[in-house]
Amino acid sequence: MIPKGVFPKSRMRRMRRDDFSRRLMREHTLTANDLIYPVFVLEGAGRTEAVASMPGVERMSLDRLLPVAEKALKLGVPALALFPVVDSSRKTQGAEEAWNPAGLVPTVVARLKQEFPELGVITDVALDPYTSHGQDGLIDPADPRAYVMNDETLEALAKQALCHARAGADVVAPSDMMDGRIGRIRAVLDAEKLIHTRILKGNKYTYQMDPANTDEALREVALDIDEGADMVMVKPGMPYLDIVRRVKDEFGVPTYAYQVSGEYAMLKAAAQNGWLAHDAVMMEALLSFKRAGCDGILTYFALEAATLLKA
Repeated sequence: MIPKGVFPKSRMRRMRRDDFSRRLMREHTLTANDLIYPVFVLEGAGRTEAVASMPGVERMSLDRLLPVAEKALKLGVPALALFPVVDSSRKTQGAEEAWNPAGLVPTVVARLKQEFPELGVITDVALDPYTSHGQDGLIDPADPRAYVMNDETLEALAKQALCHARAGADVVAPSDMMDGRIGRIRAVLDAEKLIHTRILKGNKYTYQMDPANTDEALREVALDIDEGADMVMVKPGMPYLDIVRRVKDEFGVPTYAYQVSGEYAMLKAAAQNGWLAHDAVMMEALLSFKRAGCDGILTYFALEAATLLKA
């Protein structure tokens, strides 16, 4: 029950007057422990590529990634999330490179865990970086609609997740929307005795799912939890804070959101044009995820925010 008060006996500004009292009644706080840093990884060595639409973000080869991982660890950021940039020559209809044990992702995972065993490593389990057609699943070439085949894609995703887990990934994060993918991945991991590999399930609310449907989103989450998901991720983040709140209230599982590239670019562009105060808006945006119920946020602001929090 919210207490009722009448002015002048109740003065809401009284508790907001001084920093100490504001801090004493603060309901939500943001720390470096809440941040996951997504990174784009390139093949080769000595390579960096600026992402034009995302100021401050670079794609980088493994040797350039290692100092970034060390910095994240020193700032208290618990985990990195890896997203591969695969050369077009390795892309095929069947996405076979996705489970190549000598491929980019397993190589990066193994080296990160060797150098920084205490740093969490999350891998994206999805076929779109590896398919020649760019879809997030396998397609029957004879199908004029080019509709993604569900069950065949499950087998590919399971092989990809197993490849990452064998390399040492702490968390595998399927970001496709195939029916039954969590159960298939969990079965494969358990069969290999990889029982400590966590599954972070991701839902794309602007891809395949109708963004107008919140009840459908909860049904998807319920199914994935039943199949063995340990954590839930909402993607994109800020436009779907209502989904975050409903997921957290309904299931009480570890819940995360991905502040995707468009959200990051929007704030960066506005700050560069002098339309808003960069640091203040960045921190307020991240805090909004915590207020909505997030246990953590995948954000390209992770290192900047962690630096401010440590100051």
